[in-house]
Amino acid sequence: MLVDDVLRKLEARGLILKDKKRNGNDTGFQLRFLKGEIVNVFDSGAIDVQGKYRGLTREMLGMDLVRAPAEAEMRRPSRKVFVVYGHDGQAKTQLEAMLRRWDLEPLILDQLPSEGQTVIEKLEKYTQGDVGFAVVLATPDDEGHVVGKQDEKKLRARQNVVLELGLLLSKLGRPKVAILLKNQEKMERPSDIQGLIYLPFTDDVAETKVQLAKEMAKQGIEIAMAKL
Repeated sequence: MLVDDVLRKLEARGLILKDKKRNGNDTGFQLRFLKGEIVNVFDSGAIDVQGKYRGLTREMLGMDLVRAPAEAEMRRPSRKVFVVYGHDGQAKTQLEAMLRRWDLEPLILDQLPSEGQTVIEKLEKYTQGDVGFAVVLATPDDEGHVVGKQDEKKLRARQNVVLELGLLLSKLGRPKVAILLKNQEKMERPSDIQGLIYLPFTDDVAETKVQLAKEMAKQGIEIAMAKL
C-alpha cells in the first residue's frame, strides 16, 4: 500500500495528520497524527504501526483483518492422526476408512517414505511434526503367559505395537493417544499405566466412533456429527 493510500484511508476515518516526512533510513515515510498515532509506510509496501491507539489504527487499515485467518489457522489443531496397528489388516482398513471419512489424514507407517530409516527412526521423524492425535489399534495377534503357567495364557498385541505405543505416549502425551482394543474381553492390556484411553473396537465400530470422536474433540479436533 502506498503512503498516499494509507493517508487517505486514515483521514477518512477521522485521523488528523500532524507531520509527514521521509524516515531516517530513507526507506519510506513516517506519518504522525494529532493524537499520537504513528504509521511507517515503507517503499516496499510494508506498514508498521506505532504510537498511541496502535490496535485501533491497525484496524482502520484492515491489517488485523488480513492476518486473523492465518493466526487462527496456526492455532487450529492438526488433523493428522498417527495410526499404529498389528497383523489385523481388515481392522486397519476399517480404521483408516473411518478416519478419512472424518476428514482426517491418517499417517500409517508402512505408507510413509522410509528414506533408509529404521522403523523407529521413521516413527520419531513423523511424530516430530504436525500431528494432532494418535490411534493405536491393539489386536489379538500374539499369545503369552508367565513362565510355567500355560493355563494363564492370554492374547496380546504384537511387541512392535506396544513399543510404538510407548513412543507415542512420550511424544504426544496421554490425552492425545487412544488405544483401540479388539476382543478386549480376551486381551491382555498392553500397559498398566494409569490414565490411558482404552476404547473397544468391534466389527460394527459404532460405539468406537462416538467414543473416539469425543476424545479427539477434547483435543480440539472436531468431527462433524453427520460423518459419525
